[in-house]
Formats: sequence, structure tokens, C-alpha cells
Amino acid sequence: MAATAPTMAATDDTDQKGGVAHSLDVPPTYGTISGIDDEAIIPRGALDPVYEAKARVLNHAIQEIGMGWYQWQLFIVVGFGWASDNLWPIVTSLIFTAVAAEFSPSRPPLLTLAQNIGLLFGAVFWGFGCDVFGRKWGFNLTLGLTAFWGLVAAGAPNFVAIAFFAALWSFGVGGNLPVDSAIFLEFLPGSHQYLLTVLSIDWAIAQVIANLIAWPLLGNLTCSSDDEQCSRADNMGWRYFVITMGGLTLVMFAIRFLFFTIFESPKYLMGKGRDEDAVRVVHEVARRNGKTTALTLDDLRACEPEGYVANTNASAAIKRNLQVLNLSQVKPLFATGKLALSTSLIMTVWGLIGLAYPLYNAFLPFIQDTRGADFGDGSTYLTYRNSLIISTLGIPGALLGGYLVEVPRVGRKGTLSVFTILTGVFLYASTTALDSNSLLGWNCAFSFCSNVMYAVLYGFTPELFPTPQRGTGNALTATCNRVFGIMAPIIAMFADLRTSAPVYTSGALFIAAGLLVLPMPFESRGKAAL
Repeated sequence: MAATAPTMAATDDTDQKGGVAHSLDVPPTYGTISGIDDEAIIPRGALDPVYEAKARVLNHAIQEIGMGWYQWQLFIVVGFGWASDNLWPIVTSLIFTAVAAEFSPSRPPLLTLAQNIGLLFGAVFWGFGCDVFGRKWGFNLTLGLTAFWGLVAAGAPNFVAIAFFAALWSFGVGGNLPVDSAIFLEFLPGSHQYLLTVLSIDWAIAQVIANLIAWPLLGNLTCSSDDEQCSRADNMGWRYFVITMGGLTLVMFAIRFLFFTIFESPKYLMGKGRDEDAVRVVHEVARRNGKTTALTLDDLRACEPEGYVANTNASAAIKRNLQVLNLSQVKPLFATGKLALSTSLIMTVWGLIGLAYPLYNAFLPFIQDTRGADFGDGSTYLTYRNSLIISTLGIPGALLGGYLVEVPRVGRKGTLSVFTILTGVFLYASTTALDSNSLLGWNCAFSFCSNVMYAVLYGFTPELFPTPQRGTGNALTATCNRVFGIMAPIIAMFADLRTSAPVYTSGALFIAAGLLVLPMPFESRGKAAL
């Protein structure tokens, strides 16, 4: 619930200003936009009525401005966050064998555990924080911190150090999706919300780039799991690889920070009682798009009942900054039965996938290496070549997801459910492989389906939450994902990765997650996010 709005009953036609009701109705200037359902994803009455009415006004103003130059620029730089979210976990996965060979730790999966702990704390801090101190700071700092600690990690002298630096760079990575998805969605016209799903093409491209660079560096300049002795001089490839990834992330940070002006989300500003600033941002976006907007401060104030006063003084600001401590940002996500069911199910889905995906994918190069050795072709070069082929299949998967979410009677829910289940099915099928080529084929099918799944999941999730709690909702789902992700390397430490047990477990979790999508009460296709 917006911190500045008083509690009041929702009304549809009761006059609170001596005329037509304004607490829920959109002013006449902002009538329904063709092609967009005026009924938003969150049902009427579930939110604070003043905030809800103002959000509908802003939705119509942004829809009238349309998808223009500013949003397309934002699409590009937000894509850097999507790329980083996949790039750095892939880095950990790809260097896993080389790091284990050089440092000979007693429990190598602790590297992945350190990464997932960093991702957890990053998701909690940046996700909840962006609803308190805004989206702008997190938007830039997440990439900056990731680049810095990634570059530092290349000089790690031992296993403890590389695990520690992996946790630090992951703290930055963990905030990318909660912050970036919130700010992008809040600038998108309702007719283009599918672009939140299409953004996952950056997620897939990052995986291809990481594997393309890893192939020569890790394939030729590192030790393999079969080497009895592995010195630093013989194993420099993973360090060169981490430096390259850190430099790439630094370039993305520089483009964001130096060459793009990020405005604070107008819905976030409005939710904090800063209506004048929200109107100013909308007008600036319209100007950059070469358009004008009729939105005025009076249009937002027309949504307020008589005597309404927004608390914007210092004490109110301090109180808002302490909201996260008393769970006032969490309670609105469970305010009604449908909202509670929706929030609970999406958190559970994220949790199950958070365990299933790293349990298999984080150790995929290791699994390929050991299984390939069993098939008689387990060279390090071949392992990373296959990883590149598998990752390339993710690009068409992300594009297909962006198309399917707008198909009638399929939408977000249908696409997410089907491809999550298929991801699990293809994992089961991979256990039937009798040679490395058939294992590669099944892994390609897994990669394709899992990229469709993630594309829809990343786009669908923020649409289910209202703006004042969007960062919090993203943080809750990301936290579930990271908490269960922490369990994956713990399981791996006590499981034999040379057997099919982790694959069977991962497949079952994907199938269960896909089935849980079906009873979700909201479908966001064709509806504007509040």
C-alpha cells in the first residue's frame, strides 16, 4: 500500500468532492486505450483506492505517449541487467572444474554455495531496498559492484578467496532482476508489456558470449579434472576468463552510467506522494519520444478525496524508510484471497526452479566432462564446445517465449506451465543417452525449453505485483529462488554427480513447478500493470 495514502473504502460512484467520484475512476481525458484492457491485472479494490486511481491515470498517459525512443533505449540498458543475471552464474559454472583442479578443495560445490549466498543477500537487499530508496541507485550500482568484484576475483590466491569474491560479485548480480524488471515495466505502455519477456534474449545471448569466450580460454589454458597436478601457470585460462567477463560488465556499467539518463519511475514517485515529480518525468519521457502529453498535476489530484493530504515531510520519509522492517510492504501482496494465492504460488514456483536449475545446470560442464569421459570423448575442449552449442539454443527459445505470451488462450500461464514441464521431461530423457552426441541433443532440448520458461517467468512475475510493492514482490520471489538455490550445492556435496540422481531430482522439481502454474488466478496478457 502506498505509504502516503490514507486508508479509505473503495467507491465506484459515491461523490466525495461534491460531484462525480474520483477515488477509483480515471478522469475522462484518459479513457480506455484501444487494444488494452482497462481492467488491470490486480483486481479493483485490492489496492489503496487513491493510488489505484492515480496508477490508472499514469497508465493511460504512458500508453498515449507510446513506445518511443526513451523506452527503446531503456530496453537496451535494462538488457544489461538480464545479461549479468545469467552471465555470472555461468562464469561460476564454467570455471568450476578448473578452480577445483588448481586448489583441490575438499568440497568443490562450496564455490557454488558461496555464489548463491551472495545472490540471496543481493536479492533481499536490492529487491526490498528499491521500494524504499527508489529504483535509480540500484539500477547503476548492481552492475558496478559486479564488475569491480569480478575483476578482483581474477587474482584469487586460494579457494577461500575465489569463493569469497564470488559471493561479493553475486551480491550485485542478485539485484539486477528485481530492480531492472520493476523500472522497465513501470515505463512500458500496456501494449508493449510483452517486451519484458523478450528481454530474456539478452539472458540467452550472455550465455552464448560466456561460452564462446570460455571455449578457447578454458578449453586450451586450464587443467582438466583428470590432471593429477595443476599449477597456477598451467591453469591461467579461468583467470583470463574472469577478467574478460569483469571487463565486459564494466563496459555495460559505463554505458548505463555515462551515456544514459535514468529517470525515477513515475509510479514509484507517485506512490511516495511526489505527484509533481511523477508528472515531470512523464513529460520528459514524452519530450524524448518527440511527443506531448496532456497529463497534469490536477489529473492526479482529481483522484484524491476532499481533505486528502500527502505526508511528504521528514518524519514521514523516515517512517517510509522503516516500512520494510515491519512488513508493511509485504502485507498488501496477501491482502485478498486471490492475491495471497497468486503471491504464494509464484513464490513456490520460483523456489522449486531455484533448486532444480542449479542442481543440474550449475554442474553441467562437470557432468558433461565426467559423462564424456565415460563415453570416451571427455576432453576439456569438447566439453566447452558442447556448452557453447547448448547455450546457442537459448536465443530462439527467448524469442519464442516473447511470441507465445501474447497468443490468446495460451498467454503467460500456458506458456510457462508447458515449457517448465517440458524442461523436466527432457532432463529425464537425457538419462537415456548412450553417447556424448545423444547427451548433447537432449541438453540442447533442455536449454531451449528452459530459456522459454525463464523468459516468461521473468516477464510474468513483476506484472503480478502493484508498483508500491513490486520491488518487494520481486524480492520475495528472488529470495525463494536463492534460498532453494543454496540447497543445490549442499545436495551436490553429498550426491554423486556421476550418477543420474541429481538429474531425476531436478526433472521432478521442474514438472512440479509447471503444474503449480495452472491454478494461478491471474493471467496478465492484454492487461496493464498497476
